[in-house]
Amino acid sequence: MTGAGAVPVDITANGEPLTLLAGPGATLLDLLRDGAQMTGSKQGCNSGVCGACTVLVDGKTARACLMLAADCAGRSVVTVEGLDDDPHAAALREEMAAAGAVQCGYCTPGIAVALTGLFRDAAAAPDAETIRHWLGGNICRCTGYVAIVEAAVRAGQRSVGADAGAQTP
Repeated sequence: MTGAGAVPVDITANGEPLTLLAGPGATLLDLLRDGAQMTGSKQGCNSGVCGACTVLVDGKTARACLMLAADCAGRSVVTVEGLDDDPHAAALREEMAAAGAVQCGYCTPGIAVALTGLFRDAAAAPDAETIRHWLGGNICRCTGYVAIVEAAVRAGQRSVGADAGAQTP
């Protein structure tokens, strides 16, 4: 991402302050994958439809392929790599593995980030309908969502409203 017109962009990624170079028109996804080597967020459709690039920006879900890197200066970004110590994400990982809710895995990082965002903001464990609605922007071509939703309901019951402990930024 270096070259003519590249500018430094200061972000906090997964709790760590970073200064990365972004070329003209570079997206947040470019910045994360190419500049920070955080490759968990995937480039799927590159038009904000598939959800494979879902990240949390200032605590809210966002499509990294649609955000210009320069517009993210000074913001906090959490990728799937930043969920390692998150208790909501841990419950979700365990339940998804137990339910066989992961097949090829391409969509899984975006789904995990989106659901972790939901769990962090929820006052009570979300029901299946809420989870389906929340995942409306995440396309999974392998599973049909049944196991994902079932796992998410169980993970939400385990982690939401039961003081899941400290959360990562």
